Amino acid sequence: MLLNMRAGRIIARSLISFFIGLFISGGSNAQGISVEENYARNAPGIAMVQAVYSATVYANKVAVNEPTFNRLVDSVKRLDHGGGLSGEQKLDIVIRELYANPIRYFSPTTEYYTQQHRVLSNGTGFFITGEGHLITNCHVIERDSAFIRRKFLLSTFQEVTDANINALESAWQMTLSEEQRNLLYDVYSFVYSRMSPLVLNNLRKELNVLYRIDNGDEHMARIKKPAEVLIKGKAMPGKDVAILKINDVRNLPVLRISNSTQPRIGSRVLVLGFPEPAGNNVFLALDAATEPTLTSGVVSAVKKSVGGWPVIQMDALIAHGSSGSPVCDEKGDVIGLATFGSLEQRTGTLASGFNFAIPLPVIQEFIDSVKVKPRVSHASQVFNQGLQFFYQSYYRKALSKFREVLNINGNYPGVHLLITECEKRMAAGGDRQSFIEKNFFRIIAFALVIGGVYIIYRQRRQLRLSKEMPS
Repeated sequence: MLLNMRAGRIIARSLISFFIGLFISGGSNAQGISVEENYARNAPGIAMVQAVYSATVYANKVAVNEPTFNRLVDSVKRLDHGGGLSGEQKLDIVIRELYANPIRYFSPTTEYYTQQHRVLSNGTGFFITGEGHLITNCHVIERDSAFIRRKFLLSTFQEVTDANINALESAWQMTLSEEQRNLLYDVYSFVYSRMSPLVLNNLRKELNVLYRIDNGDEHMARIKKPAEVLIKGKAMPGKDVAILKINDVRNLPVLRISNSTQPRIGSRVLVLGFPEPAGNNVFLALDAATEPTLTSGVVSAVKKSVGGWPVIQMDALIAHGSSGSPVCDEKGDVIGLATFGSLEQRTGTLASGFNFAIPLPVIQEFIDSVKVKPRVSHASQVFNQGLQFFYQSYYRKALSKFREVLNINGNYPGVHLLITECEKRMAAGGDRQSFIEKNFFRIIAFALVIGGVYIIYRQRRQLRLSKEMPS
């Protein structure tokens, strides 16, 4: 009797475990998500931060020193008394001499060059609320005067240099090679920087945030909105953090801030931003610059800055334009703000793989100061649920979530493409329905069989007991 009761309990527990297992499907991985899903989740909330400086530029015009230049041309002609040099070779000798001794062949004039100019300084930021609060670096929005002057110098004399080079080609009646043009660019840049003091009048700054939207035909467009500075620190070695706000927006894509304040050494990190080398590549289409770039690496160390607060060292690649990029962990949560790199001592160029990010405790100081509460927007919550279903191949469930996103924010980046992809995969029979949906009738049949066996067992047992009872 006792043995039969134990057997019944074992069968009951097995059945309960079986049915519970059937109802559990598509559980999330608490340890992390794939890199692909990480990017898909966070890329919509990445924005370009653009500081636009405009001014009236005054600069001395620089002219070729005619007597000295003519002596150079005459000396080249004397070299070619036998007529063995071509026109291209003669021109090449002249250009290389100008490059070697630029000050000798140019002199400033009393005339001024005047022009209205605008220069751009770009960085990265990311949204922490659906109402348009965004985090970036302070140095992205507050450039020092030396940087601004250098930008105006290059912008102003680009046009002048092009005009001078075109005039030289016309005078010699030939087209310069790419190498010759580059040499002349270097010559004029050096000459103007040395001989032509730059004066900036009516310097003004405009701050914009540019973020992507889905225009409904599976292509991205970009919206530009003016930004207000809510709070800012100071460029390194200060706390290089700034919080911006754009108005008249709601349910924007948002990145989630991590609950952990201390990153683990060796843990994987992902950085999403707009590095200049990727955005300015001449072989890419212009609209390619709107797509954030992802780089990955690990946390190499947590070190102390000269200001006494911690910084995260990582080997994920960053470049100019990456400043203000979010540094995300394997769960897709933000753990830091990409801020500065390291310089090679011999060359002065950025050292690859030795980059630093400001950690969350420092960022949180600024967030608390302006009383902003980072929170994932409703649109992002639903979108992330849809992505979870999508990457687990539950395309019908994902499709339902993505269509819900459209009702919340019809311009959510990438949602139309995902809807199309869900429909394609469902049509190809790739939807992974839950076990219950796929095997509903089998489950019912199995339950009926088990129930029937149990009823027969009870009936036979009762019959046996009745026979064994004395009359």
